[in-house]
Amino acid sequence: MKIIDPHVHIWKNDPKFPWASETNNPPQEDATPEMLLKLMNENNVEKTVLVQVIHYRWDNSYVAHAVKTYPGKFMAVGRINPEDPDAPDHLSCWTEEHGLHGVRLSPSVDASGDWFAGPLMDPIFGRAEQLGVPMLILTRSERLKDLAGILDRHGDLDVVIDHMADCSPDQPKKLELLLNLASFPRVYVKISHTWSISKTDYPWTDTHDMVKKIYHTFGGNRIMWGTDWPVCLSKASYAQALTVVKNEMDFFTPEDREWMLGKTALRIWRFDD
Repeated sequence: MKIIDPHVHIWKNDPKFPWASETNNPPQEDATPEMLLKLMNENNVEKTVLVQVIHYRWDNSYVAHAVKTYPGKFMAVGRINPEDPDAPDHLSCWTEEHGLHGVRLSPSVDASGDWFAGPLMDPIFGRAEQLGVPMLILTRSERLKDLAGILDRHGDLDVVIDHMADCSPDQPKKLELLLNLASFPRVYVKISHTWSISKTDYPWTDTHDMVKKIYHTFGGNRIMWGTDWPVCLSKASYAQALTVVKNEMDFFTPEDREWMLGKTALRIWRFDD
């Protein structure tokens, strides 16, 4: 069974890869590809998708460097400035010239995220669709209505909802907004962050019923796990982020567990072995 981690962040305090000017408090401790490769080896994780961390904003150079340094082990998803009219061309550049495979947008649910309902989204989604790269969405459930409207116009794009749209086990109405997206056949969900939304200790059993609903609604071949290392370390080890879905959630069929742990991610990120 191949285990693929589709959600990890890396960074390094290195003048070759400067923090964005907007970053006031960059992390003091590094989270490097070499540290990650050690954890992958210890946990039998074959390959990983690097997701651009916000500290670098729109300069995806570090994840691009990691992909080139360790080909076959990593693929990467970048960020672009969603309020820049040239964002589609930036997406093309990072994809075609630097080897990234995907883009992430992070609309907040307050007024500062209203760009997600604005005129710049169709060009960005359209370019991702044209390039054949997935769109990752980090947001809360309230923004999923805006997303549904965009998806009506971009049905040939793979879209991944990060961290179950931060739904909480005690907010079923918000979960319904996520479950409604199952009607779009190319929408996928990362069943990550159970450690973040739980009110209990590992294995965060108060989140399992919610994961089960997502699983039964989307099916095993449209869900995937993810560690969110090193962000997870405040509440969960890398190993726990894996074992909670691999060993503790007993409601997956053996076949669907294989999809959730690796095969779903490999549909979207086709690593060159």
